[in-house]
Amino acid sequence: MTPSRESRFARLARRLEAVLGLIAGAVLFAMMILTFTDVMGRYLFNHSVPGGFEITEILMAMLIFAGLPLVTRREEHVSVDLLDHLMPQAMRRAVRVVMELAGGALLLGLAYLMWHKAQKVAAYGDTTTVLQIRYAPYVYAIVVFLVIAGVVHLVNVFAPAAPDAARKDELA
Repeated sequence: MTPSRESRFARLARRLEAVLGLIAGAVLFAMMILTFTDVMGRYLFNHSVPGGFEITEILMAMLIFAGLPLVTRREEHVSVDLLDHLMPQAMRRAVRVVMELAGGALLLGLAYLMWHKAQKVAAYGDTTTVLQIRYAPYVYAIVVFLVIAGVVHLVNVFAPAAPDAARKDELA
């Protein structure tokens, strides 16, 4: 790969990471405001936010799936490394590659299944009970986040995340 292509890819990756981070941050902030408003309304006015639970459910799903590609790129998933110290470095690398390929395949497969689910949800016109919010756009967004996370797993095979200072201590 030429340096210009690498830098274009790196720029695209940084922009995508920034957009996903902004989405996750905005969703988390919206959840915080909604929860604060709901609690204050309940205690001060004896009236909660109508449909607050439904909005929180949707926002929680968006937060989880928007954050998935970020966690994947930084390789910050919860992992158990009980046997890592017993394996030679080459075997650890091979296991990491297999895990990244499996993770990518599983997430892309899940995205495929969710795409079909999203089509059914859209065709049926499924909505939330109280506010009648259509589910389909959010299910399609989940598909996009799953595809991005799956591709990130595949990218991690060839360009693993650089360990930060905390992970360097952990790896030593």
